[in-house]
Amino acid sequence: MSWLYLILAGVFEMTGVTMINSLHQKRNWQSLLLLVGAFGASFWFLALAMKELPMGTAYAVWTGIGAAGGSILGMILYGEPKDAKRIFFIAMVLSAAIGLKLVS
Repeated sequence: MSWLYLILAGVFEMTGVTMINSLHQKRNWQSLLLLVGAFGASFWFLALAMKELPMGTAYAVWTGIGAAGGSILGMILYGEPKDAKRIFFIAMVLSAAIGLKLVS
């Protein structure tokens, strides 16, 4: 169950990062509420996951999901560059997170 909590924490982290960009562009209270809610949920699920998972592993996977997912959402939603080098390094981040799962 702790790995599910950690994945949910990462998904909410991605949402929070996306809402930062949305808030920057739109400057409305809906984006602000979604940003605060997403980061709040992210920290909550991270805390639940860390009850069973080592802190270093949980934090590394959480930040990896957030960073890679935020980059992918930026490419999809905001037209950020999609060059092969960028995709390669995003894949490396995700591979590291998967590797930590396999050895934990």
